[in-house]
Order: sequence, then structure tokens, then C-alpha cells
Amino acid sequence: MKILITGAAGFIGSHAAEALKQQGYDVTGIDNFSAYYDVKLKEHTAFVLKELGINVLRADLADEKVYSRLPADFDYIFHFAAQPGISSDVSFEEYLRNNFIATKYLLAFAKKNATLRLFVNISTSSVYGKDATGDEETVPQPFSYYGVTKLAGEQLALSYARAGTLKACSLRLFSVYGPRERPDKLYTKLISCIINEKPFPLYEGSEEHIRSFTYVGDIVTGILAVISKEDSCNGEIINIGTETEHTTQYGITTAEALLGKKALLKVLPARPGDQLRTKANIEKAKELLDYKPSTTLEEGLFQQIEWYKKYFAAANGS
Repeated sequence: MKILITGAAGFIGSHAAEALKQQGYDVTGIDNFSAYYDVKLKEHTAFVLKELGINVLRADLADEKVYSRLPADFDYIFHFAAQPGISSDVSFEEYLRNNFIATKYLLAFAKKNATLRLFVNISTSSVYGKDATGDEETVPQPFSYYGVTKLAGEQLALSYARAGTLKACSLRLFSVYGPRERPDKLYTKLISCIINEKPFPLYEGSEEHIRSFTYVGDIVTGILAVISKEDSCNGEIINIGTETEHTTQYGITTAEALLGKKALLKVLPARPGDQLRTKANIEKAKELLDYKPSTTLEEGLFQQIEWYKKYFAAANGS
């Protein structure tokens, strides 16, 4: 089967592409190599994928002309590509373009794939709002540009399913971490600051925030479980994450213990848009996908630290 992965050079998309290739699928990737963070990390990831036989096309999904460069015979499309984060440096127009307009064009392309079995939209717990603890029937209350535009893109994809135009589902991911995590995200930044003995920016009050920190391997397992389940997943929203909760402070303490060094904390004013609590309600994922995340935070952070040391040693030529 042929599978298209958008955002394939990114954090979660690259892990999904690898796993699918290892399972014997014909995988094509696409990524715009956005300068939102250091492009060298994405280029390195794309090189790793190329070594595995996965080509990553450099292209912008919000450019309608791009789709003429793609074959229209995919069996599954996994849509990871998005403008992430809650940075004040990113305009609403950028979130709108990358999270909604790009999804609109991708869905139009998906309709042209006569072989398409399922369009899998990758969404986020940020659509729930400050307290992401309910099930999929909970009314979304996003309060960031990121959450608002991801919800809009999700609903656009599901409207195709409701209309019977194509089969589609949306997976809402919870607090993903692990190897290749973006440099601006919690654990990559924390690990970097501890190793390099630099101040770690901690937003006031965030040490008490509660998260369903979910290892990327467990996330990918849940995502790929939709394959061959298109009938039961069609039109569904499904939470993917762990039910285990930890405070941000517990995560910091765990990273310190694994590295054998204390973090130098620099407290900054509270950041607008931060969620106070996430806890993945995964009853539907258990029922539909037989989903059972199992990686502990300690195990996952160990893997992320090992990746960080290996990648940055290679990047610095040491």
C-alpha cells in the first residue's frame, strides 16, 4: 500500500514514516522545511528517512500547484503538517494558512485519490482549551491561534466524512515528547539547558501544570492502529495519549536525575495560551484501536536524552 505523510521531516511525522516503512509500506513524505525552528534538524531527519528509502518532497501544502507533483494513488494520507506552538512571534495569518488553507487543498487532493481508504487528520489536545481532560464529546474551547486553527482544520476534514465524500478521522494527540522533539518544546529545551549549564526559561506557575506526557513511540502506535479500521474510524475523533499524569516539575526533576545535574531555572512571566492540565481520556482509543500506551516518563526521557547527545554531537562534528 502507498501512504502519504505530510510534515514527514518533523517530530512525530518522521517517526510515523519510519514505522510504516519498517512495516513494508511504500511511504512518500512532504514537508515545507519551515524556518520556525532550525531547518538543519529537519534536513538531518529527512536524510535519515532517505537512507531508509523514504523520499521527502520539499513543498508547501498551502500552494495549490504542489499537488500536480504528487501521484494520486495513495491508500492512506496521514496529515501531520501544521504551524505548531503558541509563539507570539507567529501571526494569525500564518496559523490560518498552514493549519487550515493547507488542509483545504490537501483534502481536495485526497478526493482525487480513487484508491484512498482513509484520510487521517492529526489534531491536538489544544482544541479542548485550558483543561483537556474530557472525552471526545467534550465541547472544544481553544484559546490560542494554534488551537483554533487546528480545530477548524479538523472540522473541515470531518465534514468530508459527514458528507460521504471520503473517509476521514481526526486523532487528538496529548503532550508528545521523545527523540526529535522540536527545540522549542519542553524536554529538548530542558535537556539542552541542563547539559550546557544554561538557564532554563520556566514560565511562572507552569511547574504546577499537569500533563499526559506521552512518548512518541506510543503515539505512533496509536496512530498507525487506524490502518485497516477505516470503517470503524470514519467520522470519528479519537484521543491518543497516556492516562498517566505528571506535573511539569516532576518532568524537570526526572530529567535532572537522569542527567545527574540540576537545571538552572529562570522564571519568566506566565505565557498566554498555556494549558493548565491535560489528561488523555482514551476509552474510545482502547475500544476502536486496542490502544495501550506503556512507556514511562523515565524510559521515554532516557531515550530522548540519548538522542539529544547523539544528534548534537554529530551536528557539532564531535
